Amino acid sequence: MKRVALLAFHDALATSISLPMELLTAANSVSRLHTRTPLLDITIVGLDPPPIRVSGGMEIMPNAELTDDDAYDLIIIPSRWRHPHRGAPTRPEIKAWLIHHEQRGADICAVGNASYFLAEAGLLNKRVATTHWHYFDDFATRYPQVVLHRDYLITQADNLFCTGSVNSAADLVIHLIDRYWGASIARRVAQQFSPESRRPFSRNSYRVDRSDLHRDETIALVQNWLARHLNEPFNIKDLARQSGLSERSFHRRFRQVTGLAPLQYMQKMRIELARDLLQNSNLSIEEIGRQCGYTDSSYFCRLFKQHCTSSPGEYRRAVRHKLFEVNEQK
Repeated sequence: MKRVALLAFHDALATSISLPMELLTAANSVSRLHTRTPLLDITIVGLDPPPIRVSGGMEIMPNAELTDDDAYDLIIIPSRWRHPHRGAPTRPEIKAWLIHHEQRGADICAVGNASYFLAEAGLLNKRVATTHWHYFDDFATRYPQVVLHRDYLITQADNLFCTGSVNSAADLVIHLIDRYWGASIARRVAQQFSPESRRPFSRNSYRVDRSDLHRDETIALVQNWLARHLNEPFNIKDLARQSGLSERSFHRRFRQVTGLAPLQYMQKMRIELARDLLQNSNLSIEEIGRQCGYTDSSYFCRLFKQHCTSSPGEYRRAVRHKLFEVNEQK
């Protein structure tokens, strides 16, 4: 069971605490429904004396105080409603606590301007990061050693994650649920929280170890080719031969850097394209299937449902209903 710490302090943005907590609690509920086994234990760690006053006039009663006696696997730092450099980020004991957990391998996620916590602790020096857009210039001036990426809503450097907003934090939490407990639980959680607002982590993030930023140039060239030819049939033997590798070596190196077999990788890319087209185009399901490389519409629908737990038609209705319901009411 993973131990999760949600930090709480005065003037924290309430939704940057509640939304990650609800997503993680939903993952627990899904697991209990199917296996009766909880996946995680959530603790609200107070950085200020209780009750803690967060945005909107709400008050939070934490479960624990900051102490090195407790070891957490995942730490989520909420955004601050007022200027993020004031208060908790500059306190020595909080810096030391974050450094301690980073060194022992905990995943630490900073929501919005909570990136100031990690920067103040020196954890982002010479590492990529992002923050809320309003504080880009201030952040860059205060922390010149941080590699600030203004064009990404999510960044990952080893076990440190930064997000530019609460919504992107939700995308990140879904990604972590997928990584910790698998795609099935992640999909079920995402479907409970407005799937039209969720963006795939792989499309929305800059991370140091992402599969298209690895150092295996041979496999990177194959990935680039696959990305440009999603609608075309491909033969693994031909790909291996073109890459100058034996089929066995090709399989091994491809899985080593992407985490997936070539066919699984291609299917994942095609399904992501299908989801985008279902949400953002008026193409028929048959045409979307063809653009994703599936000439057999029935097979495409079965495969899509296997990956997304809903048919293409059901997914389109779910993700587009809220987008257009305002216009429909006019």
